[in-house]
Amino acid sequence: MNTAKPLAGIRVIAIEQYGAGPFGSMQLADMGAEVIKIENPVTGGDIARQSGPYFLGEHDSDFFQTFNRSKKSLTLDLKSSEGRKVFERLVQSADIVMNNLRGDQPAKLGLDYDSLGAIKPEIICGHLSAYGRDNDRASWPGYDYLMQAEAGFMDLTGEPGTPPARFGLSMVDFMSGVTLAMGVLGALVGVLRGGQGRDVDVNLFDVAVTQLTYPATWYLNRGHETERVARSGHPSTVPCQIYRSADGWVFVMAMTEKFWQILAEGLGRKDLLADPRFVSVADRRANREQLTEILDAEFSRHTNAYWMECFAGELPLAPVNSFTQAMSNPWLAQTGMLQPLPHVDNSQFRVLASPLKFDGNRPAGIGCSALGADTGDLLAGLGYSAADIESMAAERVT
Repeated sequence: MNTAKPLAGIRVIAIEQYGAGPFGSMQLADMGAEVIKIENPVTGGDIARQSGPYFLGEHDSDFFQTFNRSKKSLTLDLKSSEGRKVFERLVQSADIVMNNLRGDQPAKLGLDYDSLGAIKPEIICGHLSAYGRDNDRASWPGYDYLMQAEAGFMDLTGEPGTPPARFGLSMVDFMSGVTLAMGVLGALVGVLRGGQGRDVDVNLFDVAVTQLTYPATWYLNRGHETERVARSGHPSTVPCQIYRSADGWVFVMAMTEKFWQILAEGLGRKDLLADPRFVSVADRRANREQLTEILDAEFSRHTNAYWMECFAGELPLAPVNSFTQAMSNPWLAQTGMLQPLPHVDNSQFRVLASPLKFDGNRPAGIGCSALGADTGDLLAGLGYSAADIESMAAERVT
């Protein structure tokens, strides 16, 4: 069995903060890339290290470790002349430089291909910003929630007639990070085939708008405005929503005629198949409320566990779990989705594992290094002497 990780030997420099950028570079670290976080020695590094409410020692937190698995930490003042020299030497040894700064910052800090291509023509410069680097909003700060608001997500989320609502998680951040990881890997393939490096740009707003997918296509071509549907229902397919069970809610997705038949038969309601109100998808959509009333009554006869067993593997169905129930789901342990990540301040520390598998195995990982813990080794690897390293530390360059 091949135990080597696919990105082993690839070096990534990450100038990143908080969530979106670190989530993207962590995908590369999971696949074996050596990801080196550049952290400011004066400000205490990535702000995520100070993000509570739960902390691991003086310069670490549960939040930080969530997004920085298997990375190294190099403290370096990029704005100092000596720090810049160190950075440029590091670039010569790297394959990818990633950042998630404001759109106007990479050029100012010399992190774009115009600046770094002269140092190494094969270098790939990945940029993740709020609104991009080439427009009137380049200097604007931005966050996930703002993108959900402006891109229309909040208008589509929640029950009809209630105030706009955001997702419970920062999915625009996470999708943007993964999109950047995909983009720089695509550019890397080009370099490995003999091409040159380049800039790769991703921004939160573009990624958010892109997720509008088919509702956007419907609007652009048909003028159709997708609206909220009660019970988190699908805009066109019925039944595809939540229904009341004896102990909560169950989500049913009868997306095909086959599944509609399995649902009716499993409920002991084959009569619904011949009911003229529900014969076709269009009929069921036109009579959604009547069907909801009927299916509520049927599902309310038993618990979620009963229905999961009844339809296991036959009908797309899931319990609507509370957060605690979701995290206590034995399926997580059974499939290896809970990963030990021992920390010096908590030997029992755990995180969710990578969703990737290679040859049937999830990539192993370790916690991110303490702030600046890898600085000495990395600088020595670049040819700096012990005296040089000590001097730069004393001058707060590192």
